[in-house]
Amino acid sequence: DRGRGAATQPPVTNLSVSVENLCTVIWTWDPPEGASPNCTLRYFSHFDNKQDKKIAPETHRSKEVPLNERICLQVGSQCSTSESDNPSILVEKCTPPPEGDPESAVTELRCVWHNLSYMKCTWLPGRNTSPDTNYTLYYWHSSLGKILQCEDIYREGQHIGCSFALTNLKDSSFEQHSVQIVVKDNAGKIRPSFNIVPLTSHVKPDPPHIKRLFFQNGNLYVQWKNPQNFYSRCLSYQVEVNNSQTETSDTFYVEEAKCQNSEFEGNLEGTICFMVPGVLPDTLNTVRIRVRTNKLCYEDDKLWSNWSQAMSIGENTDPTFYVSMLLATPVIVAGAIIVLLLYLKRLKIIIFPPIPDPGKIFKEMFGDQNDDTLHWKKYDIYEKQTKEETDSVVLIENLKRAPQ
Repeated sequence: DRGRGAATQPPVTNLSVSVENLCTVIWTWDPPEGASPNCTLRYFSHFDNKQDKKIAPETHRSKEVPLNERICLQVGSQCSTSESDNPSILVEKCTPPPEGDPESAVTELRCVWHNLSYMKCTWLPGRNTSPDTNYTLYYWHSSLGKILQCEDIYREGQHIGCSFALTNLKDSSFEQHSVQIVVKDNAGKIRPSFNIVPLTSHVKPDPPHIKRLFFQNGNLYVQWKNPQNFYSRCLSYQVEVNNSQTETSDTFYVEEAKCQNSEFEGNLEGTICFMVPGVLPDTLNTVRIRVRTNKLCYEDDKLWSNWSQAMSIGENTDPTFYVSMLLATPVIVAGAIIVLLLYLKRLKIIIFPPIPDPGKIFKEMFGDQNDDTLHWKKYDIYEKQTKEETDSVVLIENLKRAPQ
């Protein structure tokens, strides 16, 4: 018995592999032939590079894995859970790689679960792909009875996307589930691309909603309501306060916040409060908030929600008024200066009237008289010349008549 116990165990038989759903790979095998009846068989298995070692009595093993490349499982048998108990040789079985040109597969396939309501997946076309390729996305998770096709495919610049409804699973163990994704084309000309999305990662909440702001004892209190489908303990917060006078922006990271002030209306689930210290109440303060999941409930804490709609409190100064005044002030000042100059000129004339020039007066008086005298002199000379010429003509006429 001791010799038989120390002998190497025979290998497992009939090792096979199959794929269920989209990315669930199942390996099955039969017990080894000729195993000792005194041996309590255990099977040890691991994937490439001895990853995920496991020793169990079951003759099967499954794993959710993206089938973008070949996946191999190695299985052996032994008589106990000890790895040094003369195990059998390993038998290996691999999944076939996806068919098609690797350069035709889509790239950057990424899926985000928005507000635990719908999942949005985006990708880029492969290099060796026709621009008119019609893509199809299929998805599956444990709450579905069958594989479904995503119908809402659209383009966002260079990216292509598709969204499908995925509500929060009521199963308490939903964190152990994943969504299986595959993207291919209708004609089968491109290589399929697979993705496994754990339900505890890549979760992006909706923005929160600010309900109320008020000052008390020199502090600013903020009350907001969390996005639906999330527990308060599963979220972390970021509060941003912008001050119009100092033109500064202060950011506060809030891991846990509760409504403990009597000024707030109740402390309902999903209603969060936070006190912002050192805020000037006599100026305009604008507040906005965003949230993200924390590691208390989720694995991923990198995806912030969009910012909430901003809410302001304090002296509401209209920037349009100041811009208008800034543009109108030079015009008003210029007009006032012109009016003032005209008014001062008229006032100067009234107070200090112009003094007459005596030289001009005498010039006008005597200048007119000289002109008249010169005019009369010219008239006398003209009249005298005309009279002399007339007398000469008469004299010549008389002389001509005399000889007759």
